[in-house]
Amino acid sequence: MPNLNLWNWFRRSRTIAGQNAPHLTFASKSVSRSITRTGLFLRRQLWVFPIIAVVVLAIIGYGLRLAIETTMKDGLRSQLQTLLAVETAMLETWFKNQATIAESQANDLHIRELIYKLLDEVDPTNTAGAPLKDSPVHRQLQKELAPKMSAHDFIGYVVIDRNKQVLSATHEELIGKRDLPEYDSSLIRALNGETSILPPFASFVLQKDEFGQMRIGVPTMFIFAPVRDDSFQVVAALALRIRPEKEFTRIVQLGRMGASGETYAFDKTGLLVSNSRFDDEMKLLGLLPDHKNTRSLLNLHLRDPGGNITAGYRPKVHREELPLTKLATEATAGKTGYDVDGYRDYRGVSSLGAWTWLPKYQIALACEIDAGEAYRPLMILRWTFFSLFALLGLCSAAIFVFSVIVARMQREAQKAAIDSKKLGQYRLEKKLGAGGMGIVYKGYHAILRRPTAIKLLSVDKVNESSIERFEREVQITCQLNHPNTVAIYDYGRTDEGVFYYAMEFLDGIDLQNLVDKYGPQSEARVIHILRQICGSLYEAHSLGLVHRDIKPANIMLNRRGAEPDIVKVLDFGLVKAIDEGKQASLTASGGLTGTPLYMSPEAIQTPQAVDARSDLYAVGAVGYFLLTGKPVFEAAGIVELCQQHITKLPDSPSQRLGKPISKELESALMACLEKTRAKRPQTARDLTLLLARCAAASAWSIEEADAWWGRHERDQE
Repeated sequence: MPNLNLWNWFRRSRTIAGQNAPHLTFASKSVSRSITRTGLFLRRQLWVFPIIAVVVLAIIGYGLRLAIETTMKDGLRSQLQTLLAVETAMLETWFKNQATIAESQANDLHIRELIYKLLDEVDPTNTAGAPLKDSPVHRQLQKELAPKMSAHDFIGYVVIDRNKQVLSATHEELIGKRDLPEYDSSLIRALNGETSILPPFASFVLQKDEFGQMRIGVPTMFIFAPVRDDSFQVVAALALRIRPEKEFTRIVQLGRMGASGETYAFDKTGLLVSNSRFDDEMKLLGLLPDHKNTRSLLNLHLRDPGGNITAGYRPKVHREELPLTKLATEATAGKTGYDVDGYRDYRGVSSLGAWTWLPKYQIALACEIDAGEAYRPLMILRWTFFSLFALLGLCSAAIFVFSVIVARMQREAQKAAIDSKKLGQYRLEKKLGAGGMGIVYKGYHAILRRPTAIKLLSVDKVNESSIERFEREVQITCQLNHPNTVAIYDYGRTDEGVFYYAMEFLDGIDLQNLVDKYGPQSEARVIHILRQICGSLYEAHSLGLVHRDIKPANIMLNRRGAEPDIVKVLDFGLVKAIDEGKQASLTASGGLTGTPLYMSPEAIQTPQAVDARSDLYAVGAVGYFLLTGKPVFEAAGIVELCQQHITKLPDSPSQRLGKPISKELESALMACLEKTRAKRPQTARDLTLLLARCAAASAWSIEEADAWWGRHERDQE
């Protein structure tokens, strides 16, 4: 029994020139196919969905983070500004109370009279102040002020005349001194009739500090009040001394946010004039001398170290060379503002803050909190999202690994099923060939015992796309009933997931091998073959289908039912619906699909516009090949070959053969090979009629066909 030679059906590419098998298959995917296959891929590859979830969650998380961060910033800005406003109001109230007390003392009748007497005792030429120190009036003034100061927690006083000379003071070494620069700014305002506050400064005389030790440099601040005569003219100033580390610092430190928040005051040089809550921490960081009685008040400038000192960073220059922090720079410039985006504080820690400059008191007030604490809820949210991302990523990996394992087990089961030589009701005998998408076996139906060609979808190439194309090939071929079209018997899928379809077993030879083995064919036989091809195509075209891959390897010549030279057209896997609405998504409307050796110009230039006349171009090229033994065009590459199909006029078959052939046959073939579709036969039936008019149309007899098969049938085994 002759063997089936269907393996040539699946071959898709060979060399173009100088080879025995001149046919190539070339296809490029369009965007629409890519989108479709993406959908098919997603339906099968479940591990992709956690990744998609990660992306979606990332977008949602980013949006939520922006919304929450904006809301948090607005809330923090409001809290800082509110806290700063409350602190400012409290401090101004305290200042006003102190000023009121100082004014009441300066306006006290007994104190004023004593100060008038001191003014009368002043010797303009005396710079030592000795007579004033020994003056009974000075002693009496001290005695008069002592209980009043004690009642209001003042710890000293100074009386200065309009010549800026000290007339009386708690610390007698000041008496008689003139033009003391430390007092100058507030003194001038007091002598001009305005009660003023002198911000904390380091004392220049020996005083007791808060620990009872006598030393110079003790933090000191004064309330200056004007002293007026009977005509309401300012004749002197009374300054009452306050300990800034007591009431002033206590009021400033009342405002705080969270564990790291603090409120502090500083002067126009950026020097702290209130104590910090974190003196002990700053000693450990080296920002303050590590002594028991050291305080940040008047000992710490608000300078930006350039990095986080608490994390181990150390500046490369001396601290006095560092710039002020952003907060201090803005405030000492007289600006009121806030920053909730983050800046470095005097420790180099990222902080948020609000600040204001109080020009009347010549100090700035600031509220601060560490950004890490302020944005802790946002960080928790961020880590929550990161954890979800990680979890989804692990899920993706786990599902992917599971999918790979399951797919591998499925492939092994499929291979085992094939190795067992049984697919459903079909028994496999031997492998006949393999192609780009499947494998063909010779087999038979277990009950009917009918020889059958069984095409399997390759186990290693099973995916949604290949399955749908495989099914599409079966469905389309089943619609065709012409005797010259290969018949489909069955389609199925085994329990192991092996897809297959059974078709009639063809015991013949394809036209490519026919010419390769036996050379050019006679005119009569070529006409006989082409007319049968046209019959098969006319049915397909009538149903709105274009084959798109007519070539010698896809046309089988057989002996069927004792009839010789029966043609069977194969491989409708690339078929295209003329009505794009009917076309399956697996065949791209915009892709270059077919075999370039037999491809029409429009199939190369506008693949989406091919129609029945494109198949007729390929039929003409197949007839040319059968008649001459060579393809219409030969080239060294695909680009050159495609260009020849588009622009070059083919040699006539008689020129290529070097001998005359009938004009009718040559005209029919050359008409099929016209570049313009309008000049070709318009239907397969029109081409059949042209071939029927050839003189050799009836010359190929059954006797000749039988004789040929009798001589060569054994060659097909």
